[in-house]
Amino acid sequence: MNKKNILSDLPSVDEILKSDTGLAWQRIYPRPYVTRAIREEIQMQREAILNGTEKVFSLNDAMDRIKRRIEDLSGFSLKSCINATGVVLHTNLGRSVLSPEVLKHVADVACGYSNLEYDLEEGTRGERKAHIKQLLKEITGAEDGIIVNNNAAAVMVCLSELARGKEVIVSRGELVEIGGSFRIPDIMASSGAILREVGTTNKTHCRDFEKALNENTALLLKIHQSNFRMVGFTGEVTINEMVALGKKHNRAVMFDLGSGCLVDLKPYGVHIEPTVQEIVKAGVDVVTFSGDKLFGGPQAGVIVGKKALIDRIGKNPIMRAIRIDKMTLAAFEATLKFYIDENIAKEKIPTLAMLLQEPDKIKARAKKIAKALKRKISGDIAGVSVIEDVSQSGGGALAEVQFETFAVAITPAGISVNELEMRLRKGNPPVISRIKEGQLRLDARTIRDDEIPRLVVAVSSAVSAAC
Repeated sequence: MNKKNILSDLPSVDEILKSDTGLAWQRIYPRPYVTRAIREEIQMQREAILNGTEKVFSLNDAMDRIKRRIEDLSGFSLKSCINATGVVLHTNLGRSVLSPEVLKHVADVACGYSNLEYDLEEGTRGERKAHIKQLLKEITGAEDGIIVNNNAAAVMVCLSELARGKEVIVSRGELVEIGGSFRIPDIMASSGAILREVGTTNKTHCRDFEKALNENTALLLKIHQSNFRMVGFTGEVTINEMVALGKKHNRAVMFDLGSGCLVDLKPYGVHIEPTVQEIVKAGVDVVTFSGDKLFGGPQAGVIVGKKALIDRIGKNPIMRAIRIDKMTLAAFEATLKFYIDENIAKEKIPTLAMLLQEPDKIKARAKKIAKALKRKISGDIAGVSVIEDVSQSGGGALAEVQFETFAVAITPAGISVNELEMRLRKGNPPVISRIKEGQLRLDARTIRDDEIPRLVVAVSSAVSAAC
């Protein structure tokens, strides 16, 4: 059959739209998506016929492809994924997972009206921070607290209010870069504060800070090395030394903690992460940290400290631009409530539960996954086994800590490991895994029990598709 005859077999867009299948699609999906999918498929077929790669036109095959295009167009770009990487605070996968109780509170607030800025006692306008102020005070021990949309914003508004046009003294070894190439010096410049570096990359002494103090000094700033660690011939000014220096010279001290841990991790073998409570108790004037890292809540920037300074920060004009919405506030309040009882927090906050779970429980979950996979995948298609491995916190927290874990290792026979990883990543649901030592690994630490059935179907389908 020549090209002209094949081209004549192509239906028009209008023909498909008016067909029974086309009309059915329009009852389910938006008409613009249906029309676009049909037009794209016909154009693709026309080009394939003209360049000789398509020798015959199949309407049934074309209709199947059109339906898949419509489904892709109608689906959401932001999707729920199964995190099988073992990285608990995976920045690219949304960091902290929220608990069902937190999501219920968000839904209750979001699906109707709320007292977001309304004082129910007085019947007058209220403040957003009132909903979390008392909880922050009780749990952190600070005099006051406020939250904004992320920790970079928290640092920026603090510097803008407390040090605009004035110097902020920082150790050179703490001028960190956070995710997305955002750097502390850049945030400081945006705030209008003047950076005054002291010390060297590997060593800074208290005398370096004291020598740098002058009449234009507004703040002494310490930044927690949450996303990296320096070892060897190093030295830093402790927070207690900095607080003492601040009191001696009547200068405020600010500590950007970053990861925001509210639970003492030392009993779990982690000795490098100070808690917010410890830093507040040390006498720091202003403390900032993230809401979606070790705190385990939604993306937010938290500012706690001395009431006089928090009041000033809260009135800064930038606050309007970086304030949180009602859903974030609801999620933050509900997460914060768990911290009233630390044992409840470790059980109910998914971030903490995943980080602190016993290796035996992870191993049992990995064995369950492997057993289910072996029932669906024969040994000649892929090898499936449970192996010991290590997980990471991720999210710029606990940079050098490795957590003992167990993973399901898959070695496919019919396709490469990279092909299998790609199929899982592009599947429904997307499964994000990792490749190590020539195996595809599914770390059971970050796989929820209720995700196992879907995970097994996704993996077995991806492995078996080549057979």
